[in-house]
Amino acid sequence: MRRSVDEHLEVVLGRVRGLPAFEQPLMEAVGLVLCEDIVSGLSLPGFDNSAMDGYAVRTGDLAGATQDNPVTLPVVGEIAAGRVEPIVVTPGTCVRIMTGAPMPRGADSVVPVEWTDGGTANVRIAQQPALGASVRRAGEDVKAGEKVLDKDTVLGPRQIAVLAAVGRARVKARPRPRVVVVSTGAELREPGSRLGEGQIYDSNSYTLAAAAREAGAVVYRVGIVGDDPKRIMDTLSDQLVRADLVITTGGVSMGAYDVVKEVLSKTGTVDFPQVAMQPGKPQGFGVLGEDEVPVFTLPGNPVSAYVSFEVFVRPALRKLMGQMPYRRQPVHGVSLDSFSSPAGKRQFVRASATSGDEGWMASTVGGHGSHLLGGLSRSNALIVVPEDVTSVRAGDQVELLLLDEETG
Repeated sequence: MRRSVDEHLEVVLGRVRGLPAFEQPLMEAVGLVLCEDIVSGLSLPGFDNSAMDGYAVRTGDLAGATQDNPVTLPVVGEIAAGRVEPIVVTPGTCVRIMTGAPMPRGADSVVPVEWTDGGTANVRIAQQPALGASVRRAGEDVKAGEKVLDKDTVLGPRQIAVLAAVGRARVKARPRPRVVVVSTGAELREPGSRLGEGQIYDSNSYTLAAAAREAGAVVYRVGIVGDDPKRIMDTLSDQLVRADLVITTGGVSMGAYDVVKEVLSKTGTVDFPQVAMQPGKPQGFGVLGEDEVPVFTLPGNPVSAYVSFEVFVRPALRKLMGQMPYRRQPVHGVSLDSFSSPAGKRQFVRASATSGDEGWMASTVGGHGSHLLGGLSRSNALIVVPEDVTSVRAGDQVELLLLDEETG
């Protein structure tokens, strides 16, 4: 079975459904998609209050006040934030007031302490404020009954701020998907252990677990499973209870020991197409178990696994969370290098991209081999070469997928 990149992604997104929303505490909801409109049950501010430390006054009492001819008023009380004092500002008096404290009855403005001598029994005031100066009026920010957040908003610090301010302790949002990551291969060993002849460290499960976590998932890295068909199937069956999505890596090509393909082909629910891309040609995708948990079986070559995650798994995770757009949005730039590309395949070339006055510029890093991790570690973008393009020259316009969250 052969598919284009777009055809395979269409199959993936067609099978993935958004996770059901439920109420979550505010701090658990950071980064999630809101699944309800938020209408405030109160006004912000909830009462008239002082915008600064100073003195609550009647503006008319300070007519003509200057530095050379200050007006002196008796201070008949003090109000701090969080306290409600039964104080009335009568003509010819004032009240010392702190930022955020409720305005006393009778006062219509606040004089900043900087305009005064800071007196506590009597205060000399050197300037008349405008009517209503330095007073935060009730409801000037949000009125009770007003919608403050729309459904489908991604909740960041600023949205959490208004939710807390209007008194919401919990909100309805789509949860983070639970992702199980499994590496397969008899040659794999855990980092930190000693390597024997022909053995390598398992980088793939760490790469994919880190990528899934960066995309917003809760990740369970199962680690290494050998090339035993029964153990692979048992491991996957055991993990389904805590998975919204499963990723395996290795064992999906055409070799004699590609046991993931051998095992999951028998389920009838997982397909193993050859996708017209480089790197990442051997792919597997389907569902497992009664809950039809999506499973991605990615290639074992490290760069192939990572590129496959970016092209197929990351959009699936975003759909589970209800985050739009599902795919990274490409930008246009200029290639600083020349290179060839295979006909009929979409190539994803590791690149280091920078943005300046002339737009994005990208240099290739490392070679094109799907095992070359050094270049991948120095890259922050993928140059996407269409199927019908076989060569790129320095200075050509190219499409870039920016891989870092702050740029992409």
